Amino acid sequence: MLSKKTKYAIKALMVLGRNYGKEPMQIIKIAEEERIPKKFLEQILLEMRNAGILYSKKGAGGGYSLNKAPEDIFLSQVMRLIDGPIALLPCVSLNFYRSCEECVEEHACGIRDTFVEVRNAMLQILNDTSVAQLINKEKQLSFDIDPES
Repeated sequence: MLSKKTKYAIKALMVLGRNYGKEPMQIIKIAEEERIPKKFLEQILLEMRNAGILYSKKGAGGGYSLNKAPEDIFLSQVMRLIDGPIALLPCVSLNFYRSCEECVEEHACGIRDTFVEVRNAMLQILNDTSVAQLINKEKQLSFDIDPES
């Protein structure tokens, strides 16, 4: 399941992506726009800044902005940064591998084999989905349900 922290990180990145190329945004504005607790958002943004995804500027006119284009920030990167492994089992994780304590023969495990397929399918989508694509999807979905259109 996607953690609330990761969901908030993605929502904040989308706000910053829509603001890309403009002045940095203050935390309070992002928090209010997406209904994210300010203190929690501060931690999330700091983590993403330390990872090089965001840029921060102090003082008047300060705030946060994307350190790279929204097209270059992918969901897999954000999820790994905030939550760690994407795989549902530690024995199928690419970056956070751990063998399962109860497993006798990992190479002959039907559960593992199935969850390798799940991981691969999920990674394909997450590696191919950028913040820019999420923003565009949101625009399209809003347009599709807008009775004025």
